[in-house]
Amino acid sequence: MELLAGEAAGRGMVVLAAEETGGAVGPAYWYGGPEAGARLAGRLGFALLEPEDDWLARLPEEFTGREVRAATLADAWALGRPAFVKPPRDKSFPADVYADGSSLPADLDPATPVLLSEVVTFAAEYRLFLLDGRIATGSRYAVFGRLDPLPLDRRGAVAGEIAEFVDRLVAEAGPALPSAVVVDVGQLLDPYRPGHRWAVVEANMAWFSHAYAADPARVLDVVLRAAGPRELVRPGDLPFVRHRPEGAPVGRGRGGTPV
Repeated sequence: MELLAGEAAGRGMVVLAAEETGGAVGPAYWYGGPEAGARLAGRLGFALLEPEDDWLARLPEEFTGREVRAATLADAWALGRPAFVKPPRDKSFPADVYADGSSLPADLDPATPVLLSEVVTFAAEYRLFLLDGRIATGSRYAVFGRLDPLPLDRRGAVAGEIAEFVDRLVAEAGPALPSAVVVDVGQLLDPYRPGHRWAVVEANMAWFSHAYAADPARVLDVVLRAAGPRELVRPGDLPFVRHRPEGAPVGRGRGGTPV
């Protein structure tokens, strides 16, 4: 957040933390949590672009490398085997491998959307900030599940493989994503053949995604498209604006930065 705030200030933008926006009016841009963003969007005039909750589950296995299905927390509670379970958009509970359904939180709404995935091993995972279907910037963020950020060398062999994979992904599933979005991909280890294959880890909201070691200037370019003034939303992005009724409860919020 500090890196993006510094980049925004360098462009002449006024940067405020969420708690400092009491008298502020829009138009504004947003970088922060979904609940606080939903609470402030109406007053500050920004629209939040979000990938659809079941986008990953709808992808062909050619791109996921594993079985993924959209379900509810009630479905996950009924699991009798290990599975990777995550909320598709917020952080209502930790995304993790759960031994079975009894390991999941029991105090949430049973209708909470979740993604259920078979357990696989990613050797390395990369965060990609996409703008108009192209990689604006990216960063490695994990190696065998451990945090290990490293800038993505755009001229390296790995970056070339990632770009080829993303080009195929966008050609197949690009229209089902906002024009500004984050897609995480990884090197999926296959126990039945040597080497690795590329697979999608997940898609995320650019305005709620850690930049890791990605170029802050290019990250900000993507964030400004993904969470900017409502009147600037492109027609093709309108289906990805999540509308909330005025005054609807939004629960616990996390801080953010309108700029």
